[in-house]
Amino acid sequence: MTTTNTIPAQTTGTATTTATGSAGATATGPAGATATATTADENAPTRLDFGKTAPKVFRALIGFDAAAREGLDPALVELIQIRASHLNHCAYCLHMHTGDARRAGESEDRLHMVAVWREARHFFTPKEQAALALTEAVTRIADAGVPDDVYAQAAAHFDETELAHVLALILTINTWNRVALATGKVAGTDERRR
Repeated sequence: MTTTNTIPAQTTGTATTTATGSAGATATGPAGATATATTADENAPTRLDFGKTAPKVFRALIGFDAAAREGLDPALVELIQIRASHLNHCAYCLHMHTGDARRAGESEDRLHMVAVWREARHFFTPKEQAALALTEAVTRIADAGVPDDVYAQAAAHFDETELAHVLALILTINTWNRVALATGKVAGTDERRR
C-alpha cells in the first residue's frame, strides 16, 4: 500500500514553493514538494497524512521553521537538525538533513562526527559546539532541564536574537521529528523538488 504524504519544508534559503498532499491540501513554506512514502510492511495500517489532515497546523509549523532559521548560518542549521534527529532516533529527518548538508557542501568527516562531537571537538567551532550542547539539553529537557552552564556557553557565542532563533530551530526540529515518528515517515522517501 502506498500513501502520499506532505513533507516538512527543511531547506535553507527563502524561496517559497508549495507542498501538496494526495487530496490537494496545500501548504506554502520556504521549500517543499510532494513525497510518497511506502509502508515498510504492506499489511501495516497506513498512518495519517499530517499535512492533509491538519493543513493549518502544518502551514503554521512551516512558517515557524522558516522564521526560526532566519539569519542563522545554513551549516549550523543542519548540524542542529542532525543532532536533534540523532537523539530522537528520527531516521526520516536524519536522512533528509544529512542529505541537505551534503548538498550544501558539508564534509563527510563532520557529518560522521556530529553524533560524537564531544569526542571530536576539533571538527567543530566553539560556536557550533555551544549550539550542539544546547540542542542536546533542549532535546533531552526532561532529563535535567537546560543547565545554566550550557545556556551561558550558548549565550556567550550568540547575541540574543541569534540565540532566540537557535532555540526556535531546536524546538522546530524536535516537533518535525515527532511528526515524522508519530506518522510513520520512512527514511529515504523525501522527494522534495530541488
